Amino acid sequence: MITTLEPTDRATTSTPVRCECPSHLDGLTTTVPRQLVHRAAVAEVFLTGWCRLSEDRFHVRAQWPRGHSFFTPIAGSHYDPMLVAETVRQVGALLAHAAFDVPQGYQFLMWGLDYTAVADGLVIGGAPASLDLEVTCPDVRRRGKHLTGLRYEVVVRQSGRVIATGGAGYTCTSPAVYRRLRAEQLAQQPVPALPAAPVAPPLVGRLSPFDVVLSPTGRPDAWQLRYDTRHPVLFDHPGDHLPGMVLLEAARQAAVALSPERGVLPVAVDSSYHRYAEFGSPVLLGAERLGQKRDGSRLVRVTGTQDGETVFTAVVTTARPAVPLALWS
Repeated sequence: MITTLEPTDRATTSTPVRCECPSHLDGLTTTVPRQLVHRAAVAEVFLTGWCRLSEDRFHVRAQWPRGHSFFTPIAGSHYDPMLVAETVRQVGALLAHAAFDVPQGYQFLMWGLDYTAVADGLVIGGAPASLDLEVTCPDVRRRGKHLTGLRYEVVVRQSGRVIATGGAGYTCTSPAVYRRLRAEQLAQQPVPALPAAPVAPPLVGRLSPFDVVLSPTGRPDAWQLRYDTRHPVLFDHPGDHLPGMVLLEAARQAAVALSPERGVLPVAVDSSYHRYAEFGSPVLLGAERLGQKRDGSRLVRVTGTQDGETVFTAVVTTARPAVPLALWS
């Protein structure tokens, strides 16, 4: 059972954010505009407000739904920690457009995303989780007045308690430059990859085959990426390459598949992205166990390759939540 965060500079003992922004004083009234977090569906927007505390420090508000079509509760009692990952991702897009004046239409290439969650802090209560996010930006890259890259760190609090930390980094590119770099891919239509029957959903922590992104290869530690571009969450909008969240979900499912227990939480992920994952060519995934920590959590390294090149790597930490045995199936 995970009850405290790993030692990290992000999980400071500083007091929760106190500011005068409307989202803090008035509570939830709406989400931020969906375009600011690169989402087509309003239902997939988790951020509800923000304000600037200093040049490189921000207060962001968020809300997690108690039920979700894809980020389903784990063990019937805990928020899916991948909500932390998606929330952290949305923060980066929001700040780029709203705080650093990146125009709509610019392209973002994420080169890393990580999070660590407190399992006990993910227990679902009687109302949607209202969250305060303290965001700092230790690395802001500009060319002249234009943002070219950002690395940011996030501390997630609920009712003043730190329940997760995370961070990400990306570069952003103008539409003209991106067209020159990706002209061939932009001219193609996204295509699904459905090589074979998916792994059985319970083995990867899923309820529906539609949500499974792994296809068996005959080895217990290797799979082929399997995805349907009609998936309303993983493919919220069209693109010229596979979204990073698809790869992150594949890493989670691979780690769960190697777990000897069902219903485990992916309490931490540290991921790096090395190149675009393209449509039309198989993505192969391999996983290896890295051992067990003192608290009983397990670490798994997942590597994705395409055409012989490494696309991404991720180390996933899984832990069994403390829930009544009656909730386990």
